[in-house]
Amino acid sequence: MNIVCCDLEGVFVPEIWINVAKKTGIDELRLTTRDISDYDVLMKKRLAILADHGLKLADIADVIATIDPLEGALEFLTWLRKQTQVIIVSDTFTQFAGPLMEKLLLPTLFCNTLTIGDDGAIVDYNLRQKDGKRQTVLALRTLNYHITAMGDSYNDTGMLAEADLGILFRPPENVVREFPQFPVATDYDTVRELLADSLAK
Repeated sequence: MNIVCCDLEGVFVPEIWINVAKKTGIDELRLTTRDISDYDVLMKKRLAILADHGLKLADIADVIATIDPLEGALEFLTWLRKQTQVIIVSDTFTQFAGPLMEKLLLPTLFCNTLTIGDDGAIVDYNLRQKDGKRQTVLALRTLNYHITAMGDSYNDTGMLAEADLGILFRPPENVVREFPQFPVATDYDTVRELLADSLAK
Protein backbone atom coordinates (compact mmCIF):
# COMPACT_ATOMS: atom_id res chain seq x y z
CA MET A 1 0.00 0.00 0.00
CA ASN A 2 1.17 3.46 -0.93
CA ILE A 3 0.72 6.87 0.65
CA VAL A 4 2.11 10.12 -0.68
CA CYS A 5 2.88 12.86 1.86
CA CYS A 6 3.18 16.33 0.33
CA ASP A 7 4.05 19.75 1.62
CA LEU A 8 1.52 22.49 0.84
CA GLU A 9 3.18 25.85 0.27
CA GLY A 10 5.61 25.86 -2.60
CA VAL A 11 4.21 22.54 -3.84
CA PHE A 12 0.50 23.18 -4.41
CA VAL A 13 -0.01 26.83 -3.44
CA PRO A 14 2.25 29.92 -3.28
CA GLU A 15 3.96 30.80 -0.01
CA ILE A 16 1.43 32.51 2.28
CA TRP A 17 3.94 34.68 4.09
CA ILE A 18 5.52 35.95 0.87
CA ASN A 19 2.08 37.07 -0.27
CA VAL A 20 1.50 38.77 3.09
CA ALA A 21 4.85 40.54 2.66
CA LYS A 22 3.85 41.76 -0.80
CA LYS A 23 0.50 43.02 0.46
CA THR A 24 1.88 44.78 3.55
CA GLY A 25 5.23 45.88 2.19
CA ILE A 26 7.02 44.24 5.15
CA ASP A 27 10.00 42.59 3.46
CA GLU A 28 11.03 40.64 6.58
CA LEU A 29 7.89 38.52 6.19
CA ARG A 30 9.34 37.15 2.95
CA LEU A 31 11.55 34.82 4.97
CA THR A 32 10.35 31.22 4.84
CA THR A 33 11.64 27.74 5.64
CA ARG A 34 13.59 28.03 2.40
CA ASP A 35 15.74 30.62 4.18
CA ILE A 36 15.66 29.67 7.88
CA SER A 37 15.93 26.01 8.81
CA ASP A 38 14.83 26.44 12.45
CA TYR A 39 11.03 26.73 12.33
CA ASP A 40 10.73 28.00 15.90
CA VAL A 41 13.14 30.85 15.17
CA LEU A 42 11.21 31.70 12.00
CA MET A 43 7.77 31.70 13.64
CA LYS A 44 8.85 33.76 16.65
CA LYS A 45 10.29 36.29 14.24
CA ARG A 46 7.02 36.38 12.29
CA LEU A 47 4.88 36.80 15.41
CA ALA A 48 7.08 39.65 16.61
CA ILE A 49 6.75 41.40 13.25
CA LEU A 50 2.96 41.00 13.28
CA ALA A 51 2.79 42.46 16.79
CA ASP A 52 5.06 45.38 15.88
CA HIS A 53 2.87 46.28 12.91
CA GLY A 54 -0.49 45.57 14.55
CA LEU A 55 -1.40 42.90 12.02
CA LYS A 56 -4.08 40.42 13.05
CA LEU A 57 -5.48 37.13 11.80
CA ALA A 58 -8.10 38.92 9.72
CA ASP A 59 -5.38 40.81 7.82
CA ILE A 60 -3.66 37.57 6.88
CA ALA A 61 -6.96 35.87 6.07
CA ASP A 62 -7.71 38.67 3.60
CA VAL A 63 -4.47 37.89 1.79
CA ILE A 64 -5.05 34.12 1.85
CA ALA A 65 -8.45 34.62 0.24
CA THR A 66 -6.68 35.98 -2.86
CA ILE A 67 -4.26 33.04 -3.21
CA ASP A 68 -4.97 30.43 -5.88
CA PRO A 69 -3.23 27.06 -6.40
CA LEU A 70 -0.07 27.02 -8.48
CA GLU A 71 -0.57 26.43 -12.18
CA GLY A 72 -1.25 22.75 -12.77
CA ALA A 73 -1.39 21.95 -9.05
CA LEU A 74 -5.07 21.08 -8.79
CA GLU A 75 -4.93 18.91 -11.89
CA PHE A 76 -1.86 17.05 -10.59
CA LEU A 77 -3.30 16.59 -7.10
CA THR A 78 -6.62 15.35 -8.51
CA TRP A 79 -4.73 12.84 -10.66
CA LEU A 80 -2.57 11.73 -7.73
CA ARG A 81 -5.56 11.19 -5.45
CA LYS A 82 -7.01 8.84 -8.07
CA GLN A 83 -3.81 6.79 -8.01
CA THR A 84 -3.23 6.51 -4.26
CA GLN A 85 -3.86 8.02 -0.82
CA VAL A 86 -2.49 11.55 -0.35
CA ILE A 87 -1.89 13.50 2.85
CA ILE A 88 -0.92 17.17 2.84
CA VAL A 89 1.59 17.49 5.69
CA SER A 90 2.20 21.16 6.36
CA ASP A 91 3.60 23.57 8.92
CA THR A 92 0.76 25.95 8.19
CA PHE A 93 -2.20 26.42 10.54
CA THR A 94 -5.84 25.41 10.50
CA GLN A 95 -6.81 29.08 10.72
CA PHE A 96 -4.95 29.74 7.46
CA ALA A 97 -5.58 26.58 5.50
CA GLY A 98 -9.37 26.41 5.08
CA PRO A 99 -9.77 28.51 1.91
CA LEU A 100 -6.72 26.88 0.31
CA MET A 101 -8.01 23.37 1.03
CA GLU A 102 -11.34 24.24 -0.59
CA LYS A 103 -9.55 25.34 -3.74
CA LEU A 104 -7.67 22.02 -3.75
CA LEU A 105 -10.95 20.08 -3.31
CA LEU A 106 -10.39 19.24 0.35
CA PRO A 107 -7.51 16.77 0.55
CA THR A 108 -6.56 15.38 3.96
CA LEU A 109 -4.44 17.90 5.87
CA PHE A 110 -2.14 17.47 8.86
CA CYS A 111 -1.02 20.87 10.20
CA ASN A 112 -0.77 23.07 13.30
CA THR A 113 -2.92 25.65 15.09
CA LEU A 114 -2.66 29.25 16.25
CA THR A 115 -3.63 30.85 19.53
CA ILE A 116 -5.75 33.90 18.78
CA GLY A 117 -6.30 36.68 21.31
CA ASP A 118 -9.67 38.27 22.05
CA ASP A 119 -8.70 41.18 19.80
CA GLY A 120 -7.98 38.88 16.84
CA ALA A 121 -4.20 39.11 17.20
CA ILE A 122 -2.07 35.99 16.71
CA VAL A 123 -0.38 35.53 20.08
CA ASP A 124 1.23 32.10 19.69
CA TYR A 125 1.53 29.02 17.54
CA ASN A 126 1.00 25.42 18.61
CA LEU A 127 2.74 22.51 16.90
CA ARG A 128 0.60 19.41 16.51
CA GLN A 129 3.81 17.52 17.21
CA LYS A 130 7.47 18.48 17.22
CA ASP A 131 9.06 17.57 13.88
CA GLY A 132 5.56 16.67 12.75
CA LYS A 133 6.34 16.01 9.10
CA ARG A 134 9.01 13.44 9.89
CA GLN A 135 6.88 11.90 12.65
CA THR A 136 3.98 11.49 10.22
CA VAL A 137 6.10 9.39 7.88
CA LEU A 138 7.49 7.34 10.78
CA ALA A 139 3.98 6.64 12.06
CA LEU A 140 2.68 5.60 8.64
CA ARG A 141 5.62 3.26 8.17
CA THR A 142 4.60 1.38 11.33
CA LEU A 143 1.36 0.61 9.44
CA ASN A 144 3.41 -0.97 6.63
CA TYR A 145 2.78 1.74 4.06
CA HIS A 146 5.24 2.50 1.30
CA ILE A 147 5.80 6.26 1.64
CA THR A 148 6.65 8.83 -0.98
CA ALA A 149 7.22 12.38 0.29
CA MET A 150 7.51 15.66 -1.59
CA GLY A 151 8.49 19.11 -0.37
CA ASP A 152 10.57 22.15 -1.21
CA SER A 153 12.25 23.46 1.94
CA TYR A 154 14.51 22.72 4.88
CA ASN A 155 11.56 21.74 7.04
CA ASP A 156 10.63 18.99 4.57
CA THR A 157 13.98 17.22 4.51
CA GLY A 158 13.35 15.11 7.62
CA MET A 159 10.13 13.84 6.04
CA LEU A 160 11.89 13.15 2.75
CA ALA A 161 14.72 11.30 4.47
CA GLU A 162 12.37 8.91 6.28
CA ALA A 163 10.28 8.17 3.19
CA ASP A 164 10.99 5.33 0.77
CA LEU A 165 11.25 8.03 -1.88
CA GLY A 166 11.80 11.71 -1.13
CA ILE A 167 11.38 14.33 -3.87
CA LEU A 168 12.38 17.99 -3.77
CA PHE A 169 9.88 20.06 -5.75
CA ARG A 170 11.13 23.41 -7.05
CA PRO A 171 13.57 23.85 -4.16
CA PRO A 172 15.94 26.80 -3.81
CA GLU A 173 19.55 26.17 -4.79
CA ASN A 174 20.75 26.22 -1.17
CA VAL A 175 18.51 23.27 -0.32
CA VAL A 176 19.58 21.38 -3.45
CA ARG A 177 23.25 21.86 -2.54
CA GLU A 178 22.79 20.70 1.03
CA PHE A 179 20.62 17.69 0.19
CA PRO A 180 21.95 16.22 -3.06
CA GLN A 181 20.56 12.77 -2.18
CA PHE A 182 17.02 13.76 -3.18
CA PRO A 183 15.86 13.87 -6.81
CA VAL A 184 14.65 17.29 -7.92
CA ALA A 185 11.51 18.02 -9.93
CA THR A 186 10.68 21.44 -11.34
CA ASP A 187 7.30 20.49 -12.80
CA TYR A 188 4.45 18.09 -12.10
CA ASP A 189 5.16 15.91 -15.17
CA THR A 190 8.59 15.12 -13.74
CA VAL A 191 6.98 14.20 -10.42
CA ARG A 192 4.68 11.78 -12.26
CA GLU A 193 7.74 10.13 -13.79
CA LEU A 194 9.50 9.89 -10.45
CA LEU A 195 6.38 8.42 -8.86
CA ALA A 196 5.89 5.72 -11.49
CA ASP A 197 7.79 2.96 -9.66
CA SER A 198 6.48 3.92 -6.22
CA LEU A 199 2.85 3.92 -7.32
CA ALA A 200 3.31 0.43 -8.73
CA LYS A 201 4.23 -0.98 -5.29
